[in-house]
Amino acid sequence: MNLANKLTILRIIMVPVFMAFLMLLDPSNPNTAYVTISLVLFIAASLTDTLDGYIARHYNMITDFGKFMDPLADKMLTTAAFLGLMSFGRASAWAVMLILTREFIVAGIRQVAAGGGKVIAASIWGKMKTVFQMVAIVAAIILLYPICPEPTAVLITDILVWLSAAVTVISGADYVIKNIAIIKEAK
Repeated sequence: MNLANKLTILRIIMVPVFMAFLMLLDPSNPNTAYVTISLVLFIAASLTDTLDGYIARHYNMITDFGKFMDPLADKMLTTAAFLGLMSFGRASAWAVMLILTREFIVAGIRQVAAGGGKVIAASIWGKMKTVFQMVAIVAAIILLYPICPEPTAVLITDILVWLSAAVTVISGADYVIKNIAIIKEAK
């Protein structure tokens, strides 16, 4: 259990804590302490993703555990955030469904590839997807503060979530196209 893997586990542990504070919020009358805690937890968990990847690559700490659990931890974090936002009416169920569908398809392809002894590296679209999702979520949480009228905050959040959903769908299509041979070879 190396440092990179410990950071991945820390991110997994942070997900329910983040979700708990996010779900304590009342969007019509948000407690700014809960918004702040949710925001700090989400950013900290997101930073562990960058940090564990850097440590694993830089210090040659790449493990099978990390290859499997790191992407899973990322999906847990963003799914918790999008579901929380959706429960407040700050994320479209359709956009969240598109995002989750892409994640399940990619996870399935990765599992098939791993069964064949292949590891599929993230593409530029996959990295852009992650950035767009993280930015949309951070902005959406910030917009839970009473800094602008609620209709404006909802509209801005909706645009950002749909933009991240669009990039997510593009990255999923890119992933499927680039790995069509793996899909065809699956038994």
